[in-house]
Amino acid sequence: MNEESERVAIKHMVCPRCIATVESIVLQLGFKVESVTLGEAWLGQRLTQDELSLLAEKLEANGFEILVSKERRLINKIKSLILERIHYSDMSTPEKLSVFLANSLRQDYSYLSKVFSSVEAMTIERYFMLQRVERAKELLSYDEQNVTEIAEMLDFSSAAHFSAQFKRETGMSPREFKSTKPVARRSIDTI
Repeated sequence: MNEESERVAIKHMVCPRCIATVESIVLQLGFKVESVTLGEAWLGQRLTQDELSLLAEKLEANGFEILVSKERRLINKIKSLILERIHYSDMSTPEKLSVFLANSLRQDYSYLSKVFSSVEAMTIERYFMLQRVERAKELLSYDEQNVTEIAEMLDFSSAAHFSAQFKRETGMSPREFKSTKPVARRSIDTI
């Protein structure tokens, strides 16, 4: 299997008809199938959380159940903590992201980082940056705060650092973004 493959463990597969049913469901949803055997399906792509939920729903309607891996649950917790920190709490705390995650999850940060990177194909820091940029787009579109205030709110070291990161991710400066017509923002669950 290649590095873009994803293994989905499936409960209640007991016969060749189960294999055919699962394969049919996966294909109907438009996912690439590498193989389906008793208890698992290897997909030729990584699934988003929405795609995985849709697959789970279709499988459950046919008497099967996806076994969510320990790694997926951990990644969902990491993402939830990051989103909570960016959207609903004070980002200006002196605690680094790595310390915050390690303390919140009671796990060594190097382990968290390794699991996240292996499943998501990006680092935690990259995911955190992408989420901060999306939050910045939202704040810029409200036009209630200036660039410096947004940089401080999202815990960038300076307005210049914020502007550089924003431009790297969007191709335009925060000021250019503010002055353009509304730009489609990415849904946070697609990052």
